[in-house]
Amino acid sequence: MLQPSTDKLAVRDFWNEASCGERLYLGGLTRQDYSQQAEQRYELEPYILRFADFSAWKGCDVLEIGVGLGADHQRFAEAGATLHGIDLTPRAVDHTQRRLRAFDLESSLAIGDAEHLAFLDGRFDLVYSWGVIHHSPDTAAAAREIHRVLKPGGMAKIMIYHTWSMVGIMLWVRYALLRAKPWRSLRSIYSEHLESPGTKAYSRRYARELFKDFRSVSIEVVLSHGDLLSSGAGQRHQGTALSLARRIWPRPLIKTLLPGCGLFMLITAQK
Repeated sequence: MLQPSTDKLAVRDFWNEASCGERLYLGGLTRQDYSQQAEQRYELEPYILRFADFSAWKGCDVLEIGVGLGADHQRFAEAGATLHGIDLTPRAVDHTQRRLRAFDLESSLAIGDAEHLAFLDGRFDLVYSWGVIHHSPDTAAAAREIHRVLKPGGMAKIMIYHTWSMVGIMLWVRYALLRAKPWRSLRSIYSEHLESPGTKAYSRRYARELFKDFRSVSIEVVLSHGDLLSSGAGQRHQGTALSLARRIWPRPLIKTLLPGCGLFMLITAQK
């Protein structure tokens, strides 16, 4: 692997402190802990099950970019996929290895860089990544690499963050409007205040540009538990004001009037 840039080191160090969701969902490292984490994950993000369609990939060559705590990776393994997984952080790889051992499952796991995938051209039937490549300094390079390692006709199922979201609006109010800096862009807000340094979000148009090399691209935006304030916030956001907001947040109204203002953009692209 090439030596990581300073920006990439900052991303790696952030997530190596705690894999995504670890502080919210994981009490320990037992089989029961991992099962409880998966149950909570799919309760909060039920659209993952439909989007990933784990059982459809039995006997297929699957790569997951950014394995995190390994819940989705476990589902692919249980479905019978020939499975590979990478993550920028040793912590996530270790979690996923422990998880699979606890359930007597197998995968080829390694520390890896989405911008420089260590696989031959045309290797996989599916490349799957949930909420990962928008953290990479060069997300366009990651999209090109995903295209490269897919077989002709192969599928990419990728979630990246959507710019025009309720999460973005909330962050802008807190870090721009309430600080008398209304000129601050959503781009800078996401980069500095949502998860790891340099985190990005994309419009539908820009997402299509990222995946322009693919034969077909479909995009769905969904409201996340962050948009609806229906869970504990991410690793960077806590406090009394946020706790109060959760109590009064108009979730039914948002679901009815603003269904397209979700943080999660689900992209299905065929090579």
